[in-house]
Amino acid sequence: MLDRRKTAWFIFDVFQVLVFASAFSLGIRAAVADARVVPTGSMLPTIQLQDRLVVDKISYKFSKVKRGDVIVFLPPADEEQSGTDWVKRVIGLPGETVEVRDGKVFINKKELIESYELEKPNYKYGPSVVPDGSYFVLGDNRNNSRDSHYWGELPSQNIVGKVFVRYWPFDRFGTLAK
Repeated sequence: MLDRRKTAWFIFDVFQVLVFASAFSLGIRAAVADARVVPTGSMLPTIQLQDRLVVDKISYKFSKVKRGDVIVFLPPADEEQSGTDWVKRVIGLPGETVEVRDGKVFINKKELIESYELEKPNYKYGPSVVPDGSYFVLGDNRNNSRDSHYWGELPSQNIVGKVFVRYWPFDRFGTLAK
């Protein structure tokens, strides 16, 4: 009789630990950090196809979005792949004038120096003022990215978080280039 009780308590203790660990893990993923796999080449060369990223979901509650941040967000509802998270780089901040011409990006009429883009953009955009509560985002693979030059500014409420680190493949483990 005593062995059955010990076994039952042991099973109950293990069950409690598993329930707590699962709830804790889900809470962390929902509120603090989560992992993403990159399915497209829109952020080449910074992020390769199938790279695994950790997304920091909490830092923007305490700090502002900055130019150059690589963010994860929900795309505009009319995009084909809506419902899945996208990854792009923040280029224009609220109130700034963004223009793309002659293969260059301009912020408030000053050329933005970018070391991370795959190739110079072969399109024109703007000039356009980024509205309050929105951001202008572009993929680093400028000519092969559906981004703000295609569908407009990104509302801040669509931002899920900031890419914190690449964790796979392990030989490229670390933070992303700015």
